[in-house]
Amino acid sequence: MNFIIFMPDELRAESMGCYGHPLDVTPNLDAFAAQGTRFDQCHVQHTVCSPSRCSMLTGWYPHVRGHRTLWHLLRPDEPNLFRYLREAGYDVHWFGKNDALSPESFVSSVNEAGSKGRGYPFGPSPWSPEDPQYYSFLHEPWADSLDHHSDQANVQAAIDLLRNRSGTTDRPFVLYLPLLYPHCPYSAPEPWHSRFQPEQVADGLRPANLPGKPSFHSGMRELRRLDQCPEDLFAKVNAVYLGMTAFNDHLFGRLMDELESSPFREDTTVLYLSDHGDYAGDYGLVEKWPSAAEDVITRVPLIIRTPGGREGHVVAEQVELFDIMPTILGLAGVEAGHTHFARDLTPQLHGRPGDSDRMVFTEGGYDPHEPHCFEGRNEDWGELHPYWPKLTLQQRDAGTIGRTATVRTSTHKLTRRNGDISELYDLVRDPLETVNLIDQPEYQGIQRELELVLLDWYMTTSDVTPFDENPRGHTFRNRS
Repeated sequence: MNFIIFMPDELRAESMGCYGHPLDVTPNLDAFAAQGTRFDQCHVQHTVCSPSRCSMLTGWYPHVRGHRTLWHLLRPDEPNLFRYLREAGYDVHWFGKNDALSPESFVSSVNEAGSKGRGYPFGPSPWSPEDPQYYSFLHEPWADSLDHHSDQANVQAAIDLLRNRSGTTDRPFVLYLPLLYPHCPYSAPEPWHSRFQPEQVADGLRPANLPGKPSFHSGMRELRRLDQCPEDLFAKVNAVYLGMTAFNDHLFGRLMDELESSPFREDTTVLYLSDHGDYAGDYGLVEKWPSAAEDVITRVPLIIRTPGGREGHVVAEQVELFDIMPTILGLAGVEAGHTHFARDLTPQLHGRPGDSDRMVFTEGGYDPHEPHCFEGRNEDWGELHPYWPKLTLQQRDAGTIGRTATVRTSTHKLTRRNGDISELYDLVRDPLETVNLIDQPEYQGIQRELELVLLDWYMTTSDVTPFDENPRGHTFRNRS
């Protein structure tokens, strides 16, 4: 069994046609979903790139080994999916960004790694620093040659790999494509940049300045000056975000066309997924936040097509992104050698329903006792840098970035924060998460129940004990 893992960055599920978006954003992926299994409610374990990917490759929640920052990646003493596969005889090819493995871990986990093209495939900002829209991340179209676009160049490297391996099929392969789009800045090549119009999406955006939201909502709107921007800015952001998603769909279609005509079509499992979502104008916000927990940030696509799997199957029940680790190992016939908390989804790939009682968990944020985790420590960040407001808010007000834990059932979501407002939502009555019910008398029973669930979850997953043992007894030699 070969594996292709196609991974856009910061793509929320609801912006895709097969997940319910009314516009024709992802025709190639919609067709792909009809060929495999689509998981309707896949949620990430963290809402920032690096921690999410560390969880994805290990089956660990971020708190298990402290992988909650941008800079603490998987090290050689820690397990990861790619090392298991390489040790089992797979060739692992990696084209795209990292955000997962420490530099010293690549030698044991990956045969080939790198990113092609030019590293920043976004157009320039059209705004002067005095314009409130300067920090909006809404940029002009990317106007260079598509051959230089890093996402297209990395997909082309994958296509070339399939062509060049056609005569050498003795070793199975993993092809991992961690791409950049639709991560902000919001900018795409034409015609994708202008494919959707703001008026097509404006009515569907979640409103800004809702009561009961954590303080980073108002803090980011203030420091990014989003509260001073024209009202149609957020619809423009959302429209370009959809254009970036459509460009990603175009690249996915190119790769699938190559796979269909290759010798590997019948023995390759293809996975399409993302590490977390993006506000993309919802709630009057852009980008993401390390302690955010709304569905636009936690709910991501997960579509898997495997040989012999059920076509057009939809799993409505909740799953977690890190479930792909035991699922891939199971399909490859490789056993994990460490304790993890993810579940093998292979039965669902063959038509089984999911677990209707399953709860899913997301966490994030940092605590004041760990300043080495906070962003914005680099003196090179100046006021003209687009991330300056975000980094400033974290450094200025640690409460906005405090540790956060979320449990989501099929009907309710509870988010506990240690430095900011906690949240409780009735997802049946309020799927857009606009009315915070925390501490409301009529919801006290549900709140208490979910708080106990979080406590039990932490007790069960707080650490992992290695499988190997050290000798006890008289282990010291007399040196006298």
